[in-house]
Amino acid sequence: MRKLPPEFYRRSDPTRIARDLLGKHVFSLLDGQLTGGRIIETEAYSHHGDNSLTMHLKRLSSASQALREPGGQAYLYKVYQRHTLFNICTNEADKTDTVLIRAIEPLVGLDVMQERRGNSIKPNRLTAGPGMLTQALGLTPEFTGTDLQSDLLWIADQGETIPEARIIAGPRIGLDYAGPAAAGLPWNFQLHHL
Repeated sequence: MRKLPPEFYRRSDPTRIARDLLGKHVFSLLDGQLTGGRIIETEAYSHHGDNSLTMHLKRLSSASQALREPGGQAYLYKVYQRHTLFNICTNEADKTDTVLIRAIEPLVGLDVMQERRGNSIKPNRLTAGPGMLTQALGLTPEFTGTDLQSDLLWIADQGETIPEARIIAGPRIGLDYAGPAAAGLPWNFQLHHL
């Protein structure tokens, strides 16, 4: 299991990074409890020509300072005062690109994830959305700025190659507020199950 190197995150195209993260494995190690899974859905956000990110930076200006750091750090923030979203800073310093991890296939520490999410949650719903996966992995906004080379939170390459034919690209989710141009960008990437 090899952690993705900083150079992986510091490339200039967030859509390429979002695609390349499919099939990689994300892990958290909190209080001695290892949890993780295979990334199956991502979304890209760009500092160039993406109104949704521009609006986000205005709305969360203090919290978004982490986005100005070099790629390879975690950026977590709350939406609706309830759900934490896990983003990865990409590109060079001061280029505020990011990739949102939207869903993972849970593989490691299932009992811990179930406990964090609640016993009434069905196993197939443990990590089926961005707020669900952060809860299952134990991630909160306090982890913003965590280097993904750390032993607390990281992404690993397990050697899986995802053919382009298995990737579904579509519009990002929940961005109507940003206008049709931003909402319609086909920057949501999902693994198609054959």
